[in-house]
Amino acid sequence: MNKLDPNIAKELEARLALATKDDTARGLFFNGVVSAVRTMGGDAAVERCLAASGETRFIDFFNYPVSAFLRMSFTAAQMMGPEHGGFDGALRRMGVVATTDFLSSAAGKTLLLLASDSPKRLVGNLHSGYRAAVSYGERAVKWTGDTSGVFTMKRDFMPPAYHEGTLQAVIEAVGGKQVQVHGRQTGPLDTEYTLSWQ
Repeated sequence: MNKLDPNIAKELEARLALATKDDTARGLFFNGVVSAVRTMGGDAAVERCLAASGETRFIDFFNYPVSAFLRMSFTAAQMMGPEHGGFDGALRRMGVVATTDFLSSAAGKTLLLLASDSPKRLVGNLHSGYRAAVSYGERAVKWTGDTSGVFTMKRDFMPPAYHEGTLQAVIEAVGGKQVQVHGRQTGPLDTEYTLSWQ
């Protein structure tokens, strides 16, 4: 399987068309995809993903073009999809891995420290975590209860499934149980996520 499924390729092209050279993400997110792919698909799969990105390796706190991240992630999600609940299931898994990697970084540890084991406090501070990790987009939360809310992302390049994994992993990292995250796209790069936990 060397080419992307036509529907996946079409979505990728639409997202790439909206990216500029100033839209960047930290290398640790790229490395999260590489580590997920290595675990699930081996070195040959890693080589294909790196080729799709146009890079040979990533340094965690360097910035790389989001277009490279999109190409690599879409390639990886299609390759891993059959074993992980399809394209969206693989994207969700990559979101979990990327979050785990970010939370073990200095910026992530600071975010966890500020949260003091409170999912609500952590979600409330996520906009600053995203600012440390990517150069683009706006994020905000509107609370609908003590353990529920709507997290909005404007001008974020990854499909909703990726951030469903990200948000679930963040809430679970500070003790949230029975976490539910459902994304609904509201524009080409805009999504609302309903969140709840116990």
